[in-house]
Order: sequence, then structure tokens, then C-alpha cells
Amino acid sequence: MTDTETLRTAALASKAWPYEEARKLMKRWPEGKPEAVLFQTGYGPSGLPHIGTFTEVARTSMVRNAYEEMTGGAATRLVAFSDDMDGMRKVPGNLPNPEGLLPYLDQPLSRVPDPFGTHDSFAAHNNARLRSFLDHFGFDYEFLAASTAYPSGRFDDTLRAILRHYEAIMDIMLPTLGEERRKTYSPIFPIHPETGKVLQVPIEVVDAEAGIIAYTDPETGERREQSVLGGQAKAQWKVDWALRWVALGVDYEMAGKDLIDSVTQSGKIARALGARPPEGFNYELFLDEAGAKISKTKGNGLTIEEWLTYAPIESLAFYIYREPRKARQLSFSVIPKAVDEYYQFLAAYPNQPVEQQLGNPVHHVHLGKVPTVDLPVNFALLLNLVSVALTDDKALLWRYLQRYAANVSPETHPTLDRLLDYALAYFRDFIADSLRRRAPTAQEAVALKELEELLAKDDGTGRPDEEPAAVLQNHVYEIGKTHYGKEGLRDWFKVLYETLLGSSQGPRMGSFIALYGVSETRALISNALAREA
Repeated sequence: MTDTETLRTAALASKAWPYEEARKLMKRWPEGKPEAVLFQTGYGPSGLPHIGTFTEVARTSMVRNAYEEMTGGAATRLVAFSDDMDGMRKVPGNLPNPEGLLPYLDQPLSRVPDPFGTHDSFAAHNNARLRSFLDHFGFDYEFLAASTAYPSGRFDDTLRAILRHYEAIMDIMLPTLGEERRKTYSPIFPIHPETGKVLQVPIEVVDAEAGIIAYTDPETGERREQSVLGGQAKAQWKVDWALRWVALGVDYEMAGKDLIDSVTQSGKIARALGARPPEGFNYELFLDEAGAKISKTKGNGLTIEEWLTYAPIESLAFYIYREPRKARQLSFSVIPKAVDEYYQFLAAYPNQPVEQQLGNPVHHVHLGKVPTVDLPVNFALLLNLVSVALTDDKALLWRYLQRYAANVSPETHPTLDRLLDYALAYFRDFIADSLRRRAPTAQEAVALKELEELLAKDDGTGRPDEEPAAVLQNHVYEIGKTHYGKEGLRDWFKVLYETLLGSSQGPRMGSFIALYGVSETRALISNALAREA
């Protein structure tokens, strides 16, 4: 185990992006913050938590851990904030009995009845789902909701500051708005004391220190004065973002690239209130298979439940760790590679010096507590095994695996057993209907026949100083070099994949033959030769 000082020294020199982000906090607090450094992630509870929620909390946690390592264990906190006093401006179409919620338009989400009938309000339902979601994945966080913070008076001092600096905030926001929106814009939304609606009306500051504003009541047309304190109003969301930064003392918050303008305006507002905006960076958004930006509204991306149907959560965390400022595809097709790369980095980690460990993605995926996993077969090879065996009988598949690695079992290798379940699911949904084993050409058939004959002579088991898979791989190379030359081995491998496996890509053939079996592979070749063009 690496001691704290050695880890800290290596972390201070590391170029991995979480450490680069953590350096911003070290510059922000060169002598260390007197209290805990505060990280925040925000959540709009009008919908359920999704893969973007996981992405933001996971990446923020990585930066938090990096800061703790660089400082030798400085205190930190992570707040997951729910903006559940936002007004419900329209009824989401995916809810049961949406017509029943129409009378609650413009009410704070925390006052809208729960359409699922399980909680006191729609916001409470979704807040519970958020907390359950974060808890399920083991995140260390504190939950805070607007419906608690505003009425408790926690934001009152900052609301007074917003009223004191009302003109400065208007000067920041109005140039960013269209002509019509400027006429009705207000940095603070009063909550009507009788209807309970979150009003989007212009306000007049009557007494900033007392928190008193005035506005024209849209229900009666009369002038009304009321306090903004104690939950009687909420800030417009860009102002609300700045309000939270100031009132809570947030030091770090990241956001998607689509929110760059919002971060800029909220930062200006925070400065107008006399505070320094938090550190952070804007990450790129994911793309679907067609290259379009993933949208929760369009539903064109993966859900986290879909990823977890085919791969472990660690592989998703691994995928979102890498290149956060680059737009990358997030689709079913990226899953197998992400799984195998995750386990490759995991296997390398124990034997790396600490400097390399801190650049290894799994260090950040597991927040420095990296498990040891023995995985004798990778995910791609499992997919090929399932594809060729054409069975969902796990006991039979385990017999193949035990022939390849005698000492493995579901009990001794639960990770491998879990990966086999994922491979069966992925094959069923994405591979089974696409397999097309083509017939070999006459030239290809000659090479395949020679490989079958060589495998009949030497199954790779008669050499105690060599692994069977390595011997079998040499057989594949030998035939390939004879017929295609050293430079044409890629073409030879493609022949094997297309005629034996029905795919344009495939595994290391020596490992596959050792796993599937020499006699079974010879039968595959014989079947392919029977289809000769």
C-alpha cells in the first residue's frame, strides 16, 4: 500500500485531468480552506436521474478525490442540490394521468402532487429517486433541496444581497435576453401568497435590508408588496445558481458545454454579490450513433439501465473518465471495447509504479481504492464463445471456460460469471441477428484446410513450457504467413473471422481456439469448407 506522503508527491506531479482540476482548488486556497472545500452538483427534479446525472457526480467525485490526495487528506464535502422550488411550467408527457396535474401549472415542484402516489409531492418522488440512485452507486454526498433551504432562511442573506445589487444584476442579464423577455424579466420570482404560483413578473425593490419587493399581482392587477425571505420567493435559475454558490460557499462545480453561457452569467452575478465563482470546467456532451448530441427530451441516447444490462457500472465510469472535453459516442456499440479496456487497465494497475497508477483511469474510477480482479478471459472472447457455441446454457459455457483455465468456477471467479451474463445479453440483443458466416474462396479454402490439418497434428498441449494458446496462435501465424505473407496477416485474420465466426472482427485466434476447443474449431473449419464458393 502506498503511504500518504508518497501518494501526495506523485499526485502533485500527475497530469491526469482530475489532478489538473484539483490544482485550481489548491490555487484558490493556497494555505488551505479553514473549513471543508465544497463541491456541488445540481439537479432539476422535473425528471428522473439519468446517465448525465451519473456522469456529473462521478466526474466531480474524481476531482474531489484527487484534491484530497494532493493535499494529504484535506476536508471536502459534496452537495447534491435539487432545485425543487422551480415552477412547473408544463406537465411532462411521460407521467401517469398528466391531465390531473394541469391545475398545478406554475406551482413549485415541491407543491405539485406526486402522480405516482408514493410521496408528498412530485419533487419529493424524484428527489427520493435521485438519492436512491446516488446511494446505489456508492457516492459520498450530502443532499440539499431548495424546498428546505429557502424556507429555513439559509438563503435569506444572499437574497438581501441580490436586492441590494438588483441594478447590477439587471445590467448583467438584460443584454442576454430578447426584447420581449426583457419586459418581464426578474432575477427573483415571488411566490404568490394565495395561489402559491411561482410568478414570472417584474419586481420593484422596496426595502433590500428587509427583503421587501413590490409587483403587479397578475391575478388582480393590483400592486402587492411582500417579502422574498423565508421561502416566499425563489431566484431565477441563473441567479439561483449564483445564489447557491455564494450562500453555500461552493468551491467547485462542473457543467456541460451547453451551459457555458449560464456559467458565465452566473459567475458575473456572483462577483456582483462580492463573491468568487467556483472553479470548474465545461465537459463535452455525448453523441448518439448518428453523431447527434444526446438529448433527454429526444431520448436518443443510452439510459444507465441499458448500459447496466450489458456491462458493469465500473466500465461506464471508465468510459466517462476518458477525454471529458471531447465529444464521444455513447451507444451500445462502444460497450464491449469499454469493458475490455477497463479490465486491461485494472489488470495492469497492481504492477505499476505509483506515478503510472495515478495516470491509470481505474485509480479515478475507484477513487484510489482499486480492487484486484483475476479475469482469465476478456469480454470480447466471451462474446465470440457465445456466438460460436450458440447456447445460453451457462453450465456448458463454463465447461468451455474450465477447459481453458482449469481452476476457474462461478464461485472462485464471480466477476467472470457476471461478465458471462453480460455477454449472453449483448449477444442476444446485438450480435445474434447480424452473424453471417460466408463461404471461403478457393484460395482461402486451401489455407483453412492446412490450418485444420496442422491443428489435427498439434493441439498445443504437448509442450509443458508453452501455453497452449500461444502454440495455437503460432499455428495460425504459420499458415497465414505461408499464404498471405507477413504483411498480409490482417487479411488472413479477416478470413478466419468472416468464415468461422461470421463477423468482420474477432479475437486473438490462439486464445479463441484454446477456449472453444481444437476439435470444435476443426469442425468449424470443416463446416466452412463445406460452404466453399
